[in-house]
Amino acid sequence: MKIEQLYTGCLAEAAYFIESNGEIAIIDPLRDPAPYIKMAEEIGGKIKFVFETHFHADFVSGHLDLAKKTGAKIVFGPTAKPEFDAHIAKDEEVFQLGDIKLKVLHTPGHTMESISILLFDESGKTHCIFTGDALFIGDVGRPDLAVSSNVTREDLASFLFDSLRNKIMPLPPETIVYPNHGAGSACGKNMSKETWDTLGNQLKVNYALRADMTREEFIKEVTTGLVAPPQYFPKNATMNKKGYGSLDFILEKGMEGLQPSDFKKMAENDRTLVLDTRHVSEFPLGFIPGSLSIGIDDNFAPWVGALIEDLGTPILFVAEKGREDEVVKRLSRVGYDNTIGFLEGGIEAWKKAGFALDTLEEIEAADFANIFSPDDTTTLDVRKESEFNAEHIVGVRNFPLDFINTNLDKLANDTKYFIHCAGGYRSVIASSILKKHGIAQVVNVKGGFNELKKTNIKISEYSEQNTML
Repeated sequence: MKIEQLYTGCLAEAAYFIESNGEIAIIDPLRDPAPYIKMAEEIGGKIKFVFETHFHADFVSGHLDLAKKTGAKIVFGPTAKPEFDAHIAKDEEVFQLGDIKLKVLHTPGHTMESISILLFDESGKTHCIFTGDALFIGDVGRPDLAVSSNVTREDLASFLFDSLRNKIMPLPPETIVYPNHGAGSACGKNMSKETWDTLGNQLKVNYALRADMTREEFIKEVTTGLVAPPQYFPKNATMNKKGYGSLDFILEKGMEGLQPSDFKKMAENDRTLVLDTRHVSEFPLGFIPGSLSIGIDDNFAPWVGALIEDLGTPILFVAEKGREDEVVKRLSRVGYDNTIGFLEGGIEAWKKAGFALDTLEEIEAADFANIFSPDDTTTLDVRKESEFNAEHIVGVRNFPLDFINTNLDKLANDTKYFIHCAGGYRSVIASSILKKHGIAQVVNVKGGFNELKKTNIKISEYSEQNTML
């Protein structure tokens, strides 16, 4: 028996490769089927099942392409109604995989069709459980992503209470817990950086698994402190339920190298977005006017999903040489399938063609500290509200990047703004958005809050008068 956790840091997502006697099951795969197929080929195995623990909201899963290319059977849990061929498992239905067994446990709460998958080893002993978004390490799945006219988040939380206590918590304490997400995912609010644990330890340390916790206390705990999910979540859930286009076609279309003149002509279409995926240290030095900076070397896909509102937006992109394929694949992970080409030769080719570049002014943290005044309201902290509440510079405004598109009307085009985040990644994104929307005087504070704390600038804990936009 082989169990391999395939963790993708950008999405804080864990897929699973399980093999026994040449038969393979994949749980919650990412969009690109190639890595799973390659792993199977390397051991001479055959992918038999593709299990989906639920209709994922934070990424587009790879079940359709993987099933099409391998002949594997897609398996969903009870109440799931996908609009393509799949096996809808009954609660406690058992699937034979080589010499081991996988039992589907219906664990509604995060979503109504949510399942966990219990694995019994060759001797029939309970070995581990793949909990999807029902149970995380240190947390449980948020109960507000599948709210409908008939089901409230309180209803979902109540279902989750029962699922945990009736299906998961009674299992042997040595059972290994393998969740679908870790710290950084928006599918929970208090996840650990650890990506697996024993159930026995989780029963001791996970706030949501307290033995003396009442249903009412649980509902209050898991529904308190939730922030609005990223705008792309329901769109990805719909794609996972209804189906989507082949990744092969998306790559073919998106991997067209364009000469600067052709790129420029296509970029002049009002609907087309120019996305610059270079490192945040490169973007300020020179970029195509009006382009959006989201660097590939950080939480690229989630920020694309949070900030580009239309999944169908035609996207032209700028990338480091050799990383064009990676950009298209990572855009597709969150449903952005309409990439239409990249700038052949990058920014250097653009400059050689004689086309204009814009730049982003930057300032060192120490220099900013020397000119900053708490009475000046033009410094914007674009970290999350929770980060700001923990500690911030006295006098700055919290202007979270998560919601920047809906708050731009609170800024003035003729004002100069200084932007900082924690380390510099998000502030460059925010600065590019402000410049794209006509706010020309933008200054990025290099190193962000991490460097500002090293100066003599005054840092404060949460103070209500400093919080809002």
